[in-house]
Formats: sequence, structure tokens, C-alpha cells
Amino acid sequence: MAVSSVAVVTDTTACIPPEKVAEYGIELVPIELIFGSKVYRDGIDISPTEFYAMLRQADKLPTTSGSLPGPFLDAYRRASRRAGSILCITESSKFSGMANSARLAMEMARKELPGVNIKVMECSSAAAGQGLVVLAAVRAAASGKSLDETVEVVTGLMPRVHLFASLDTLDYLVKGGRVPQAAALVNSILKIRPVFSVDGGEAHTLALPRSTDSAISNILRLMGRKIGKGQPIHVAVMHADALEQAHYLRKQIASRFNCLELFITEFTPVMGVHTGPGVIGAAFYSEE
Repeated sequence: MAVSSVAVVTDTTACIPPEKVAEYGIELVPIELIFGSKVYRDGIDISPTEFYAMLRQADKLPTTSGSLPGPFLDAYRRASRRAGSILCITESSKFSGMANSARLAMEMARKELPGVNIKVMECSSAAAGQGLVVLAAVRAAASGKSLDETVEVVTGLMPRVHLFASLDTLDYLVKGGRVPQAAALVNSILKIRPVFSVDGGEAHTLALPRSTDSAISNILRLMGRKIGKGQPIHVAVMHADALEQAHYLRKQIASRFNCLELFITEFTPVMGVHTGPGVIGAAFYSEE
């Protein structure tokens, strides 16, 4: 782990593999999952494999705890022991209250950590897209960039990050009240696997294929539209209890594009609560 003047904080919605969290010294805020009467910290008390096995058997959907500033303040405390500046990257406030909690914690830290400069940024992407932004931030910091310079890197990168993914079912979104029951009825009749993007903090449906193979073909086609010929790219292939499909997608991406970075990561439980198992997708950006 490289020592730098800037520490980076994010939360488990970023879907960063544990080995990369450790390698880069990322301060990760675990979001709490409530399964019946039990509370689990995402990535600490429960693994994605355990979570999705429980989710498939659950009669009642688990929930996530309300966003609280405490865990972010704890992360700022830890980060302040090794850096004079902190950059916290959260998902968009259009998706959750994480950004607000991070900012409340920042205000609380002004008194407790008076010499530490903290900046909170909302990511325009989500899940592994947010993870790629965080990884770029920690690399910039490790190269010796200041907080302002690291913020500049992140600001320039975020519009170039794209995310395309496919859902196995709409059932979990319906149960969570995020899409109407009619959508699930259409989904069950037609057996569609909607392909969506996340851009500018908004989710958009792009295609309605009827099989996993077709969904992956759509994702590859959409990627091709965003990537110039031979252009070097960074890619995170993500999945929710769909490792075989993730390996297939990774292989297809490796054979078609010039990948500087290409890894598989799990769709963390805090994200899977809303989407259910079977999600497959890719987040990526091109080198300038």
C-alpha cells in the first residue's frame, strides 16, 4: 500500500474486490443489511455468496439500514491517522442518503479532526462504476497528487465511466416498490432480461432481450459504441451470484477490447437487496 497525503473513503455499494481494498488502503464503510431480526455488516458479517443463498430462500426481503453519519465518521477517523486530507466518494443522492450521511460526518469531523481537510463527492455512476472511480482516485493520490488535484482527476473521469448491466428478474424491484407490478407481469410472461445503464446518477433501460446470451451480446454491443478502435480501457465485470456468466463476459471483453485493467467483482449484498441474484454487467472507461 503506497503512502500518500490523501486517503480515500467509500462504501460497500462501490463493489470493489476485497483484495483491491487492501492493496490500495481504501477506507470502506460497510452498509448494514437487516435480515429478519438480524443485522449484518455488508462484507464483514456476511459474504455475497451467503447473502444470495439466503435471499433465494427468503419469504420477506431484507432491507438496508438508514444511512447514518457514524460509520463515515469512523472511516474519517481511521483515514486521518495516515493522511492529512480525505476524499470520500459516495453514490448519487438520487439513489440513497449516503452522500448526505458522508457530509454530516464531514461537519462532525470539523471539530474532532480540525487539521484534516475532507471533501465529499457524489459519483455519477454506481456499483462497479463507482468502484473504478475510487480506484482511479487512490492511484492519483498514491502518485503524489494533492486533494484538489485528485478531485480534478475524479471530476474529469466520471463523465467517461459507463455501466451496462442486465437483471435476471424484476421481482425484487417490484417487491421493493421500485417498479410497478405490471412491469413484473410483463417480465414473467416474456422472460425478458432488461439491459440498463447508469449515467449521471440516473438509470435507463436500453434493451429488453429474452436470454442471458442476448443480454451479454447487448452489453458488448453497447460497449463497442463507446470505445474507439484499439482504445485502452479499464473494465470491471460485475455479477450477483452469476460467476459462470461473469467469466464468459470477461472472456468476451478480453478478446474484443484493449484492456489495461480487467477484473471480476461481486455485486455486493447492499446492491443485491434491490436487484436480486443473477445480475451481470460491466463498468468501464477509456484512457484519454
